[in-house]
Amino acid sequence: MRVIVQRTSQAEVRIDGEVVGKIGKGFMLLVGVTYGDTEADADWLAKKTAQMRVFEDAEGKMNLGLQDVGGEVLSISQFTLYADCRKGNRPSFINAARPETAEPLYEYFNKQLSEQYGLHVETGRFGADMKVDFVNDGPVTIILDSAER
Repeated sequence: MRVIVQRTSQAEVRIDGEVVGKIGKGFMLLVGVTYGDTEADADWLAKKTAQMRVFEDAEGKMNLGLQDVGGEVLSISQFTLYADCRKGNRPSFINAARPETAEPLYEYFNKQLSEQYGLHVETGRFGADMKVDFVNDGPVTIILDSAER
């Protein structure tokens, strides 16, 4: 699994013009699942995400986590994180998990953030054409990959 973590001051996702998820300060996450991923991958990524310290403390150092700053999460499913662009100009998505595998793991990941770590999690809709708007605060962008743990 891969998660792109982007520190944000605000974020929202719209489907057909309707806002379906909206947060203030926190993380906007892009979440991708590949074949072979398991709940153990989702658990590891949820823990890393929830405990990541990238918010500034009183001394201006990135030393605080989501819980410390009352941060929220906007989680967006993103199969294109597994695009293979090595050949030609049209990406291949063969490494992205099929929806019947990816959706339950994506939902499990979000549930872990919410139930295990007490975070407020908003989401888009799996497989939908979404419009995501956010302000990358910093900018701070971190790439997490469970295959690299």
